[in-house]
Amino acid sequence: MGVTTIDLAIIAAYLALSVGAGFWVSKLASQSTRSYFLGGNKLPWYALGLSNASGMFDISGTMWMVYLLFVYGMKSIWIPWLWPVFNQIFLMMFLSVWLRRSGVVTGAEWITFRFGQGLGARLSHLVVVVFALVVVLAYLAYGFVGIGKFAATFLPFQLLADPQANANAYGLIIVAITSLYVVKGGLMGVVLTEVLQFFIMTIACIMIGVIAINTVSPEAIAAATPAGWSNPFFGWRLDLDWTGIMPAANQKIAEDGYDLFTFFFLMLLLKGVLQSLAGPAPNYDMQRVLSARTPKEAAWMSGLVNVVLTPRYLLIAGLAVLALVHFMPTLNTMGDDVDFELILPFAMREFVPVGLLGLLIAGLLAAFMSSFAAAVNAAPAYVVNDLYRRYVNPHGEEKLYVRLSILVSALFIVIGTGIGLLVSDLNELIQWLVSALYGGYTAANVLKWVWWRFNGFGYFWGMASGILVALLLLVSDSIGLPDAITSLSAWEFFPILFAITLAASVAGSLTTAPTEREVLHDFYKRTRPWGWWEPVRKSLSEAEGRRIAANPDLARDLVNVVIGICWQSALIAAPMFLVIGNTFGVLTAIVVAGVLSVALKFTWFDKICDYPVDVGAAEAEAWSQTHDEPVGNQSLRKRAEATV
Repeated sequence: MGVTTIDLAIIAAYLALSVGAGFWVSKLASQSTRSYFLGGNKLPWYALGLSNASGMFDISGTMWMVYLLFVYGMKSIWIPWLWPVFNQIFLMMFLSVWLRRSGVVTGAEWITFRFGQGLGARLSHLVVVVFALVVVLAYLAYGFVGIGKFAATFLPFQLLADPQANANAYGLIIVAITSLYVVKGGLMGVVLTEVLQFFIMTIACIMIGVIAINTVSPEAIAAATPAGWSNPFFGWRLDLDWTGIMPAANQKIAEDGYDLFTFFFLMLLLKGVLQSLAGPAPNYDMQRVLSARTPKEAAWMSGLVNVVLTPRYLLIAGLAVLALVHFMPTLNTMGDDVDFELILPFAMREFVPVGLLGLLIAGLLAAFMSSFAAAVNAAPAYVVNDLYRRYVNPHGEEKLYVRLSILVSALFIVIGTGIGLLVSDLNELIQWLVSALYGGYTAANVLKWVWWRFNGFGYFWGMASGILVALLLLVSDSIGLPDAITSLSAWEFFPILFAITLAASVAGSLTTAPTEREVLHDFYKRTRPWGWWEPVRKSLSEAEGRRIAANPDLARDLVNVVIGICWQSALIAAPMFLVIGNTFGVLTAIVVAGVLSVALKFTWFDKICDYPVDVGAAEAEAWSQTHDEPVGNQSLRKRAEATV
């Protein structure tokens, strides 16, 4: 069918609107670094929730999930636990509240709040900045790979003869356009455009779902797929045999290593729970939490994300079934060289009508721009706020910091795009990002919540070992690591990586002195996590001359996590069942989601507190003010000021 002049006009109008919105709010963003990075903590929770969901609705991830549904059927609803998708449930139930109580600007600044201002704390502060910047570059490369493949399939001009070079050229052009509003507008520009993008994408998702339901029958889907494709449940093995339908799909399943599906599922669950308990990586997700007006609104924002992402699965299922029924012969002609990541753009090009195609392309461009914008906006927060401002120039003017933030954003766009030019396999990049890089983050960041004796040195050695091993895995073929290691996929290597980083974290903590008592008191009093904090609670009670209550909510929070994961899975499954025509599945998922929503009203929503119940109103109000910094950050800033 192809892109028409009408479609191109819709796309151009959308791009102009996004760039214009970014420039429109640029004056507000340039007032201060807190305005640039956190929107001055004035953005409402529902805007932040829509923005966060929009940032997660990325084009590369959508292409990957369309391929997963195409090949693995309804069993694919479990595979995104690799990220894991249910980390939003942990944030919703308790982690967002714990994080927002700190009042800091970035994840690296939060580390100082937790560990203070000694040598170990400074090392942990620096290593989390390094990790955050590696994550930003990985996300920028990941987004660039997806948008290049997508745009080259649709846009009518052949810029370069080589297909890969042509895709890269389109990727560079779209990155340049996106950079205009991201760099200029800061978080306010990002949130404003992402809310706009969310509504465009939602309309496009619903319309694609309707087209698929009206043009593809359940019988046609059954004829185009192997037995068991429409069943989300599984035995020990995957048991999907594409022989006689599409042999290349069998080869892809073997390459992915998911055939022993029960083992894979249990590993996903273990890995997902540990990574979710670690809390968000220092990227756009944490930035949205820290941007909320109050801890309670931070929890609401994380809960909203799970609901508003539901229409995305109409798009994923709609494009997958259109490709299954109408595009299978074309894919089979590619033989073993079929690129499953191109299913999404091919299905759109062939089956989406004029006008709607332009809107859908605009929506998916919006998805790319959202995730790209979120990553770009995170980079200067760490370089300018956590490095330059703290260690080089603590007394600079706010406008200087904002100008440097713009410069850093531009630099990271260039570097991330350069890395993207070297990457061709989106699935391998996703596997490394979510299993190796985030896997190395897990142990140290679980311990920081639950163990009082864990200190800055432990955090540094745990994180540093994780980053080093993840980078070695990325270049394992080039440096000659043993076959026993290189033969493992990133998710299979996760238990080994977790054990290495856990040992480094514990050893680093027990061989060095504990964190300063004043810092531990301030952290525990504000955050009030559950775990092994009894010595801190007792000494804090003695210091204040009153009983400081422990967090009694461990059991309730864990039960809510189980309820929340089931609730989220039902929200994901319902639109997919709707598109494939499984009426019983749709009704079951809706009933489960409805019943669990009522349960969460009483077990979660009604129980959220901005601050611990034994904290006075005046003290809580003081903590909510941006000038009243945590003890660890006060000490670090005083130290920096004394050296100038």
